[in-house]
Amino acid sequence: MSRLLAPSQAWLFGRGVDLSVFAGSALVSVALVLAAPALGAAGETPPWAWLLLVVGVDVAHVWSTLFRTYFDGEEVRRRPALYAIVPLAAYLAGLGAYLVSPATFWRLFAYTALFHFIRQQYGWVALYGRKARVSSTERVLDAAAIYAATLGPVVWWHAHLPRAFWWFVEDDFLAGLPPGVGTAALVAQGAVLTVWVGYQGARVLRGDGLQVGKGLLVLATAVTWFGGIVLAQDDFTFTVMNIVLHGVPYFALLLRYARGRLEEGGYGTLAPLVRTGLPGFLGVLLVLALGEELLWDKLVWHERPRLFGEDGVWLSPEVLALVVPLLALPQATHYLLDAFVWKPGREPALLARLGWAPRGRDGSPASTPGESRVTHPGAAS
Repeated sequence: MSRLLAPSQAWLFGRGVDLSVFAGSALVSVALVLAAPALGAAGETPPWAWLLLVVGVDVAHVWSTLFRTYFDGEEVRRRPALYAIVPLAAYLAGLGAYLVSPATFWRLFAYTALFHFIRQQYGWVALYGRKARVSSTERVLDAAAIYAATLGPVVWWHAHLPRAFWWFVEDDFLAGLPPGVGTAALVAQGAVLTVWVGYQGARVLRGDGLQVGKGLLVLATAVTWFGGIVLAQDDFTFTVMNIVLHGVPYFALLLRYARGRLEEGGYGTLAPLVRTGLPGFLGVLLVLALGEELLWDKLVWHERPRLFGEDGVWLSPEVLALVVPLLALPQATHYLLDAFVWKPGREPALLARLGWAPRGRDGSPASTPGESRVTHPGAAS
């Protein structure tokens, strides 16, 4: 056993949390898909699953970025230009795209979201590698494994459009790739993952041990992306596989960060709320997520009268061009800010707040070689 397991597993949050949020998310996703017929969820995502997964996980995790950014007055004062320019730029880009056509807006939005989802999985595996101080060769292989696990199914999807599901709206992805390209992408995916598995086996043989957390992360990513895209036959399967592994680990990250920031005396008048822990954290996010979806339904979609009532507002195309990019702004801001706010090289205290480095007297971490440039899952570095 000592040769099998690495001397230091380099868990990101701790053994139990890592196993729960990465492997656990994938297992829950698979279990929900297998139980779909019994749950009455085969086909279109039913209302209960939409509330639980789309509102409770996907939309809520978008709003959780507030605990890293706008909920922290000191943080906003430290970088006021960033927090003013990013939402403004996101809105203007969305408005410009929507004025070209609604289809252009949703296509741009879908590909931005896709990039964000892929980069988050890469960021997690990069964190594992950096904490364990793996070789440059292994870092390259880890990145290749994650990109293969995500891009393989995505390319296959583009070569087999239309499907029974889509990212945001129908036809938001570009069609036209020959089916053979999709098959080749899956073959390449299998080859890359085989090489990666072989390298992990070689680690064990030479006595370096196995990073269980990282291995489960790559496995979970491969299972959920392949299952949720290639094997999926309905919207429910895609929704479950797409959302849970993306949102749940992000909750863990933000909750850990909020606790660390609270220890420094952060959040001001919001400190009592953060001090309540998980109930207060999730409660605020659920209220915000439900409020956002209420506005989407009342002003744009008009699809869920049982949940939000019949009295919607029907807007003209000209007004929708202003409203839709505004409603999409929380999500767009989340995508963009994630590329800036998780850079420990520029903000050393970040590692200490996350519990990944000891605190100095000033609250900053006592940096160790190999950990000063950790890349966060949302960072497009």
